[in-house]
Amino acid sequence: MRLLVGLLLIPSAIWAQPANPLPVVSEANYASTVAANKGKVVLVNFWATWCVPCRKEMPALVKMAARLESKGFTLVTISGDEAEAESEARKFLIANAVKPPTYIRKAKDEDKFITLVDAKWNGSLPTLFLYDRKGVKVKAWYGETSLEVVEAQIAKLF
Repeated sequence: MRLLVGLLLIPSAIWAQPANPLPVVSEANYASTVAANKGKVVLVNFWATWCVPCRKEMPALVKMAARLESKGFTLVTISGDEAEAESEARKFLIANAVKPPTYIRKAKDEDKFITLVDAKWNGSLPTLFLYDRKGVKVKAWYGETSLEVVEAQIAKLF
């Protein structure tokens, strides 16, 4: 019985410990964040915990990333949550088994950041940006998107 009680307390002890903050993406390092994955097909997912479609699509994105990882695919997630909601974003990422690279957006100038990422983007969530192995953006999806369509586009880059 003591063993059972002890085992039940372990998860709560882990959650009670301070978590490492998510790495920050800003105007200054977005390009280098994408470039760090050069040689792989990269899908950048902008999402937030308050965004219902974002939360809905994340498990499917995680499954797709796991399926395609061996082909040289990387899913990069960037939370659009405010700084005070970062712990909620971390909890969501953990609960959905989202592998790094995971980030939180902390832009000094939101409009400048959005334009830097994509001049056609209005900052809406969820948004996906697909980059080829050279780091060139080849496709963008704004708002809810069929992941079958996304995966078909990804397959063209392998």
